[in-house]
Amino acid sequence: MFRFMRYVCDFHIHSKYARACSPLLTLENIDKYCKIKGVDIIATGDFTHPAWFKSMKEELVEAEPGLYAYNGSKTGTRFICSVEISCIYSKGGKVRRLHIVVVAPSIEVAGKINEALSKIGNLAADGRPILGLDAKRLAEIVWEIDERVMFIPAHVWTPWFAIFGSKSGFDSVEECYEELSGYIYALETGLSSDPPMNWRVSSLDKYLLVSDSDAHSLPNLAREANIIEMDPSVLSFDEIRRILKEKDTKKFVGTIEFYPDEGMYHWDGHRNCKFSCKPSETKKHNGICPKCKKSLTLGVEYRVEELADRKEGYVLRGAPKFMKLVELDKIIAEVFGVKSRTSKKVQTEFDSIISKSKNELDVLINAPLEDLKTITLPEIVEGIKRVREQSLIIEPGFDGQYGKVKIFSDNELGLNRQKSLF
Repeated sequence: MFRFMRYVCDFHIHSKYARACSPLLTLENIDKYCKIKGVDIIATGDFTHPAWFKSMKEELVEAEPGLYAYNGSKTGTRFICSVEISCIYSKGGKVRRLHIVVVAPSIEVAGKINEALSKIGNLAADGRPILGLDAKRLAEIVWEIDERVMFIPAHVWTPWFAIFGSKSGFDSVEECYEELSGYIYALETGLSSDPPMNWRVSSLDKYLLVSDSDAHSLPNLAREANIIEMDPSVLSFDEIRRILKEKDTKKFVGTIEFYPDEGMYHWDGHRNCKFSCKPSETKKHNGICPKCKKSLTLGVEYRVEELADRKEGYVLRGAPKFMKLVELDKIIAEVFGVKSRTSKKVQTEFDSIISKSKNELDVLINAPLEDLKTITLPEIVEGIKRVREQSLIIEPGFDGQYGKVKIFSDNELGLNRQKSLF
């Protein structure tokens, strides 16, 4: 009899060597934090960076084919070789800026990719290397090394650095990758979009929609992730690739999603002008900022509207399920009235809850509310309940600024804090 298990997988993160990323992003810390979060398979991130790749070779040991464990660790966390690459080039009379997630079947193959790309750009400059290379040519290079490499266009709707981005992207996968389009089978939705937004574009039906955290710090691991069901006896890179490539929706159970409104590029606007608006308002303004009179940065919702051939609310039959979450430390911070999720007060309560639970994702998704009331404040349990019910107040993000999520009204928060005090 087969014994199936569900694995939480995050295929896109960064290391301490990537620009604007936490120095705490070491392999050892990622391994430990995945146990806290409830992540089973995590990207190494940044395997093209020489110093990081050296750490990978020294600190990781192969546990299953193409999957690695931190040497000496008993967490059960598995690493998969992954990197996000930035391609900047001209095509069709426009400057294109695309980010791509490249997932290699082994450390050895990752090394061969590094050798090839080191002849094109300076891999030591950033954990996310910037190459003056056509994205199609990048695909050719990695597939010439090993056809099993997973090539996933990253956060596909982001304005500045994505295949469908309003500032530098294309209108279709075919326009970008031409005859190689048929070899691409998965697209990363990004923080500012969710599956229903992507379902509105019928040309995307043939792709599996994956969700990853693109984490720049430990607390952001698995803020978006994929849930895959596998028999442990066949757990491997090749089985993960097969599930994605074949769009095996019996095994690809679904995704964990950021609330897209909270994403940095959901609405249109100008951060410096402190102005944002939804697409219908942007059209009234003719795409011009009413404050500075310059072109607005068009967000994900606007771009989806441009390419959509289905109405809002369309449901794709047979698509994997998804759930939207708010991280536990954000819920705690709001209850305590603390701005920083990393404050000592918030982290003390977070650690207390985790010490009495399986992990963060289990607390947010599965744990019975009555059980949670025995280990934390009722206000925090109510916050978890509202997140599960999607009963939130969200001010959408725009032009590189995260949206603001509120679970409680201001009056409720004041009352909650009084109850906590007395």
